[in-house]
Amino acid sequence: MLKAHPAVLRDLLTRYETLRDAADDGADEGAESRRRLEDVSYTLCILTGTRHIDAAVSSARDDLARRGARDATTTPVR
Repeated sequence: MLKAHPAVLRDLLTRYETLRDAADDGADEGAESRRRLEDVSYTLCILTGTRHIDAAVSSARDDLARRGARDATTTPVR
């Protein structure tokens, strides 16, 4: 399975959380905001190979944590 670049996952998670928080607070109830939240949710599901946004968020966070741990222990090639 192809893996999304960590920067892409981080950006999508940030966008998802921002849009979700605005929707939860009732601060942004417009159709455009709902569409953007649906689009980001769909993209996260596709990139993580899941069908539900909760699973997609969890999978993306796990993937970023694994990659971060691996990157921290990898010695750069010189």
